[in-house]
Amino acid sequence: MRNFGYDEEGWSGTQKEHRIWQRILGYSASHSPGLLLAVVLSLLVTGATLALPRLMQMGIDDYITATTLGVGERVHGLGVIALIYGILVVVVFLTGFLQIVILERIGQSIMHTIRQDLFSHLLKLDLAFFNKQPVGRLVTRLTNDIQNMHEMFTSVLVTVFNDFLKLAGILVLLFLMNFRLALLLSLFVPAAIAITVVFSRLARQKFRAIRQQLVRLNSFLQESIFGLRVIQLFGRQADNYGRYVSLSQEFVQRTLAQIRLFGTFMPLTELMSSMAIAMIVWYGGGEIIRQELTLGEFVAFLSYMRLFFQPLRELSQKYSIVQSALASAERIFDLLDTTMQIRSPEKPAQPKQIKGSITFANVSFGYNKDEVILRDISLDIAPGETVAVVGSTGAGKSTLINLLVRFYDPLQGRVLLDGIDVREFTLQDLRSNIGVVMQDVFILPDTLLANIVLETGIGREKVMEIIRDTGMEAFVNGLPDGLDTVIGEGSLELSAGEKQLLCFARVLCRDPAVLVLDEATSSIDTASENILEHAVAASFKDRTSLVIAHRLSTIRRADRIIVMDGGRIKEQGTHGELMALQGLYYNLVQLDLYQDGNGPAGP
Repeated sequence: MRNFGYDEEGWSGTQKEHRIWQRILGYSASHSPGLLLAVVLSLLVTGATLALPRLMQMGIDDYITATTLGVGERVHGLGVIALIYGILVVVVFLTGFLQIVILERIGQSIMHTIRQDLFSHLLKLDLAFFNKQPVGRLVTRLTNDIQNMHEMFTSVLVTVFNDFLKLAGILVLLFLMNFRLALLLSLFVPAAIAITVVFSRLARQKFRAIRQQLVRLNSFLQESIFGLRVIQLFGRQADNYGRYVSLSQEFVQRTLAQIRLFGTFMPLTELMSSMAIAMIVWYGGGEIIRQELTLGEFVAFLSYMRLFFQPLRELSQKYSIVQSALASAERIFDLLDTTMQIRSPEKPAQPKQIKGSITFANVSFGYNKDEVILRDISLDIAPGETVAVVGSTGAGKSTLINLLVRFYDPLQGRVLLDGIDVREFTLQDLRSNIGVVMQDVFILPDTLLANIVLETGIGREKVMEIIRDTGMEAFVNGLPDGLDTVIGEGSLELSAGEKQLLCFARVLCRDPAVLVLDEATSSIDTASENILEHAVAASFKDRTSLVIAHRLSTIRRADRIIVMDGGRIKEQGTHGELMALQGLYYNLVQLDLYQDGNGPAGP
């Protein structure tokens, strides 16, 4: 994974910043007409806003203080000025409203695209990536980080342009109105900019500290909720509460530090604004007395100075938003740039029919290169053969399955399906020909039928045929609405055994050439045991089967039993042969690691 130089909660501002902006603008390219319209509206808002003080000047100088016009003319002229003023206010409101709507629509559309791209990319990444990444961090990428970018699109990009345009326009107008007074007031500009820059940097540090502490607080809260049973069981409530209070107090202190910073900056900005106004009153008042400045210009100067300091206050806050958004954008693009090691070949093998022979040829593998799990494994499984793999925890049983379905590639050796290296198949073709029944079953919040069919699109009659052939009718008929029963979170919860039955039906809908059971029957409940035994027997028929199980009834059904230990194949044979050998398998059975659940298993 490439690193653009960021810490977890803040933007470090490396030389790669321009690349981040290029990619952000790349997502904005398709919305160029909308962004251009937002810029045009921004020009209208700025122009109308800057025209208001000028209208006030005209009203005062041309009509209120004018002595050459009659009363009627002065009142009429003021009425026209007031009408134009009101029209401009309405223009500012309507254009501002329309600008906000356009920016929100563009921002939501861009975030929707990024969110889809990111989630689509996550679905394609290797399992090795997820083994090293906390789930909470990935969820943060799809939620908080994308929301931070949305805030930048909607409240920063065009509005910052608007603020700079307003500042430039005010300075130009002031110099055009009265060069000497504008020159005097421009002395405040460097100081105002310096204060804004210093505040922005300090605000970024405070903001980052708050985010970091919030992550710690939320992580601890999540861990405590998930581990509540253990906390209550061991009486750790007081200790956890104390740690939570400590984290919360630190969060409050960091938040207060930010508030103190804002509490210093805002009054300081107001102080400078007030000093500028005082300068206008002192110097401008003298100019009026000397009749070198009109009362209308004096009032306009005051209005423009109020407008001048407002964007400075907002720019400092938007700077923090930009920093946060850049950090989020970099983390998102960093994730999007994560490459996949497990890929489908450009020219895949396309055999007409998969018979189901499996070969592990001198396979060695480790999830970390320094820790080898499988050591020079060689194993041949004939089409239609049922092979059970047994061994203690960590022997490498499940790793065989991970290599077979190509969640990982071996460090050495090859895994073959019908004599073809599994790396030569497309991932979709390979996994559609290998049906895997796992201990943990993923349930969609939908009907039982939808959970069985998934993407296959097979008809209801075919599903019922599979259910009849595997003896699952009693299970389905026992549900309130049969196949139409809604299951999953918030609906009917299935037992562990019922979930296993669903998974068998789900796999058989794909009619795979190879069936893999990965601890699929280890936590079966008594009510579903008989049904599941029938389903297992029916599933094995005419299929190559690779079984990892702790139930002796399932193991005995195998044509051959492979005994693994320390990442190597130690023994293989039938149940009777291995029991007669009185080796590792015999010891496992005697230690009750493999039994029917009714006491120690015998030969």
